[in-house]
Amino acid sequence: MTPTLQTISLDLPDEVATEGLGQMLAMIVAELAPDATGQLVPGPAAQGRIHLQGELGAGKTALVRAFLRHCNISGRIKSPSYALLESYQVSNLYFYHLDFYRFSDPAEWLDAGFRDLFKNQALILIEWPERAGDLLSAPDLLIKLVYAGAGRQVTLSAFTEKGVQWLTALAQTATISRQLPKRSVDAAC
Repeated sequence: MTPTLQTISLDLPDEVATEGLGQMLAMIVAELAPDATGQLVPGPAAQGRIHLQGELGAGKTALVRAFLRHCNISGRIKSPSYALLESYQVSNLYFYHLDFYRFSDPAEWLDAGFRDLFKNQALILIEWPERAGDLLSAPDLLIKLVYAGAGRQVTLSAFTEKGVQWLTALAQTATISRQLPKRSVDAAC
């Protein structure tokens, strides 16, 4: 198993906080910056992989929707629970949102042909990655959402240097202290 390089835990008291986290992650991960018209567009080096884990209803899809919406994905952002994959494009960046909840065997990941998606410059967000077993390598960032009363607790773990850069930027974002109560920041040994 790939070692965790850095971890941040946050309390998300409500859906608004979950959306706020999705928006902040979009700014950092997609390297969003305004174009000549003032519209946010992804940066030229934006790419990576985020895995999301949590029970049904924990907020995985809500967080991804907020992330994608902040990246200027227009129209309906559907959960890929039935289709397994929803893809989007903004500028020259592809976004792939996958959901492996319906997999009953890790081999289904291979059979579905998703391996080819990992060869493209893209941002890949995967819900229920554990259903693909050991066939997926460690992501840049793993987001675990768990119920905490009426809200959620989220743990974000970096497994690559890119993931560490994302978490460092997230921890340094001034708005995080106003929008999300920070619980802890740990660097793994």
